[in-house]
Amino acid sequence: MNIFVAGLSYQINDADLKELFEEYGEITSAKIITDRETRRSKGYGFVEMADEDGQRAIEELNGAEYDGRTLSVSEARPRAEGDNQRSNRGGGNRGGYGNRERRY
Repeated sequence: MNIFVAGLSYQINDADLKELFEEYGEITSAKIITDRETRRSKGYGFVEMADEDGQRAIEELNGAEYDGRTLSVSEARPRAEGDNQRSNRGGGNRGGYGNRERRY
């Protein structure tokens, strides 16, 4: 089961996240999501563990306080096919207009 964990303190690292969930069962992976450029935590992450253990962890940790913050814990939704982290709305730092038609 892939678990989404939000509301994390920006000081939490992968090992801290793994430790938080270990009391509920064996962890396959624990990953804090970081900003690509600054390497700073985005305040959320993902944990993979067995379904039964994961369900219990979700029930017990959702709404719990950890490191002074209230956690939001749920089963991660699968990414839609073709979904990626960059949106197609605007040109980002490349200039351009994204999907909008240029009008001169």
